[in-house]
Amino acid sequence: MIEMIDVWKSYSNNVKAINGINIKIKKGEFVYVVGPSGAGKSTFIKMMYREEKPTKGDILIDEVNLSNMKEKEIPLLRRRIGVVFQDYKLLPTLSVYENVAFALEVIEEDPTVIKRKVMDVLEIVRLKNKARFLPSELSGGEQQRVAIARAIVNKPEVLIADEPTGNLDPDTAWEIMNILDDINHNGTTIVMATHNKDIVNTIKKRVLAIEGGRVVRDEVRGSYGYEA
Repeated sequence: MIEMIDVWKSYSNNVKAINGINIKIKKGEFVYVVGPSGAGKSTFIKMMYREEKPTKGDILIDEVNLSNMKEKEIPLLRRRIGVVFQDYKLLPTLSVYENVAFALEVIEEDPTVIKRKVMDVLEIVRLKNKARFLPSELSGGEQQRVAIARAIVNKPEVLIADEPTGNLDPDTAWEIMNILDDINHNGTTIVMATHNKDIVNTIKKRVLAIEGGRVVRDEVRGSYGYEA
């Protein structure tokens, strides 16, 4: 499903963010990416949706090589990959419904199909009753649920979550994790960068620990392993 083969990433200031990573993630897995600040987690995550391009090596998603991908092909890739960010990235002047629908409008989906898909996905994240609300009228947890709905409305094969609970209180973080767990049980592969020790240690999944740009630990049903 996802494979990194001898992947390296250096920036122009000579910072080496990723140093020879080799990993495979199977279809339907849920993988936590953990590690101290500055370890290379963000670069690792961003390379999966081609926000960053490796300096060397190959990144494959369903045998499509992201390393050789042309710029014009990136939008097609991102229709197959949902991304959830720590800071939600919602459009403030659009309603909940419109924020989610926007992901379908840009690919010129039929309006009738858009309505059905948006309402279905708002049901999944338990926000159907707030479809007409603006982001400013929602709590942080509700905004993150909108962001998740937008990320999965295209039924992506892969969902990449970059610190999705980082700005949330503990109770709300657990609500988000329960939704992500349900999405994973329905077949979506999830890769989630996180600093949340309690979540990693309670909802047991595969753990990739990154330090110094390298995978130093890869455990099935692993633990967080750092002081949070």
